Formats: sequence, C-alpha cells, structure tokens
Amino acid sequence: MDVLQLITLLLLVSAGISYINQRFIKLPGTIGIVAISVVISVIIVIVGKTNNELAAKIREASDSMNFSSILLDVMLGFLLFASALHFDYQKLRKQQWPVFALSTLGVLLSTFLFGIFLYYLAGLFGINLPLIYCFIFGALISPTDPIAVGSILKRSKISEKLSTVIAGESLFNDAVGLLVFILLLELVQKPGVVISFNTIAGLIIHEVLGGIVIGLAIGYVGYMLIKSIKDFQTILLISIALVLGISMLAGYFHASVPLVAVTAGLIIGNNSFHEDKVSDDFLLRIWKLIDEVLNTILFVMIGLQMVAMPFLREYWLLSLFAIMIILIARIISVSLPALFLLGKVNFNNLFILSWAGLRGGISIAMALSLPDSPYKEGILSGCYFIVLFSIIVQGLSLNKLITVLKDREA
Repeated sequence: MDVLQLITLLLLVSAGISYINQRFIKLPGTIGIVAISVVISVIIVIVGKTNNELAAKIREASDSMNFSSILLDVMLGFLLFASALHFDYQKLRKQQWPVFALSTLGVLLSTFLFGIFLYYLAGLFGINLPLIYCFIFGALISPTDPIAVGSILKRSKISEKLSTVIAGESLFNDAVGLLVFILLLELVQKPGVVISFNTIAGLIIHEVLGGIVIGLAIGYVGYMLIKSIKDFQTILLISIALVLGISMLAGYFHASVPLVAVTAGLIIGNNSFHEDKVSDDFLLRIWKLIDEVLNTILFVMIGLQMVAMPFLREYWLLSLFAIMIILIARIISVSLPALFLLGKVNFNNLFILSWAGLRGGISIAMALSLPDSPYKEGILSGCYFIVLFSIIVQGLSLNKLITVLKDREA
C-alpha cells in the first residue's frame, strides 16, 4: 500500500468514526474514537478468522502503517507544538516546581517502582520477564501522554491549578522517560556496556539542553518572521515549516523532539505579534483545528493497533498486572514529590493527579520501537491495555471522581 492510499484510508476511517461518535454515540471525542476503533478492530479480528483473504489485506494495511515512525518522527512535533502554543506560560511559572518534580522525580520513581513490582509479581505467577525489561516497560509507560491528557482535560471540570500541573507535567516528562528508555536499551543491546556519568551527561546535554536551545532558536526565529507580516496564508506556511524543521533539526543534533516542540510552542504562543491580535487569534485557531484533526487520526490508529497485535490474548494476565501496578506506582510517585515539596499531602488532589495521569500513543510507539526479543510482545500487550484502560476507563470517570471529591470538601 503506497503513501497516498494509506493517508486516504486513515482519513476515511477517522472521518467515519468521528461522525459515528458525534452523531450517535456522543462520547467525549477522544474516548469515543478509541472505543469505536477498538470495537471495529475486534470485529475485523473475528471476521478475519473466517475470511483469511480479508484478514491478510487488513493486516497488510496495518503493517504499512508504521505507527512508531509516524508518531515519533512526524506527528509528535505537530501535536506537542499545538499543545504548547495554547499553554499559558504565566500559569506554568506559578506551578513550576510541582511540574518539575512530577516530570523528573515522579517519572524516575514510577519507572523504578513499576519495574520492581512487575518483576516480583510476574515471578509469583511463573511469568518470565527479566528485571531489565521490567524497568524498560516502566520507563516507556511512566510518562503521562500530553496528547491524551490534553484531549481529556479540555472537557474536565478540574481546577485551574491542578489542570496546569497535570498538563505541564505531561508536556515535559516525555524527555525524562525517553532518556531512561534509551539508557536501559543500551544495557540490553550492549550487555557489556557500563552506563557511566559521562554517558548520562552526554545524553542530557544532547537531548535536554540541545532540545531547549534548538527550541528557543526556532521559537524566536518563528516569532520574528510571523511578527513581520500579516498575511494569514504565509503565517500558516511558516508555522508548519517550523514544526517540520523541528523534527529534522532534533534528529540531526540528537535532541529531544518533545522539548524542542514544547519550547518553540511556548515562545510563539505566549508572545503577541501585533497590537490588534488578529494574527494571534488566527494562529491559535488554525492550530487548534490541526491539533484536533491529528488527535482524531492518532486515536483511531491506537484503536486499530489491535489488528496488528494478534498475540494480545496470550498476555492478558501480564496486562492485568501491568494496569494495577502502574496505578499503584503513579499514586506513590505523585505522593512522594508532593510530600517532599509541601511537607503534606492533600488526598483529594492526590487521587485526581493519579487518576488524571493518562497514557497514550507515545508509550505504544516506544514499545513498538523495542528490538525483537522474547519479551517484546508481552511488553507491547501490557502497554496497549494500559493505554486503553487509561483513555477509556480513567478518561470516562475523571469528571465523576472530581465531582465526588469536591462534594466531600464542601
């Protein structure tokens, strides 16, 4: 299947699922799209058992859609740039320490706790999963997904303070998760390698500092270019070109795409171009539309990944463990930084922060990028079910949880 056919198929399916949800089912956008996509995937799998030719064609189309590459190399920059463009930097500054603690210490704690808990629990039930792979699983599933979080928070009744902390954490914690993921993969792929201080420092300089510097440069250049004109078409073309340049430059300098995109988006989105703010409003509106369209396509892809994973049924027990453990690890990794920073824990806020920590496509993309091994399918299955659980179950119940907790406070 060529690129044009693949894009056409994705757009047709995305438009159809979005229409069905809005016209008949009326679930919140992200949740409805994922749920319908999963149902379609289940139907396809069932039909495929009786029609091998159809199943082969569907699997061929799914294989042509390199989810990991499409998301990490193409869509991620667009989605994160759009999210950061609409993020209020002044609100972020007020919550900078909670955001910093959760996006760094919280991810590291969650990775460690998830790995330890999964290793011993899997061992009790005779599931063979080496400790290093448990930690790798923890690293790719611990960061909350900015795309999933952002799409759910849009309709949430959560307080402004908590919303800023959750959204801010999700924007920045991918960089930490990716760093840990890369370091652990080095240990697996090169068994004799020793992770030294120089190795970690080099990664931080390239990925983190490099990402921030490139993001600052791209953001400043983009801002100055847009500020010098008022033609809407040119403004749109410049912004799209900047985002495409983010992936290219980040790849060339081995910098973090999430940090480059977020930094550039914050600079452009939090500075006014002209006194009449017409250009500002146009850019925000058009990128909100781009964000929503790409979100729809992304979550359709997540739901349809079930077709490409015929091994899911073989790892249901491991997946169940993974869901329970990530919830426990999330609660602990949120509580300890809060206790460290504030000296106390607000249990209502703790539960909201924990339950609002959604996982999404980035985790699946990282799992798909794992090198082939006897453990890849188990990790991928567990990751996929965690993502579905977080988007559908946690996403659907988040507002109810917030309402119950706020009523208790009253």
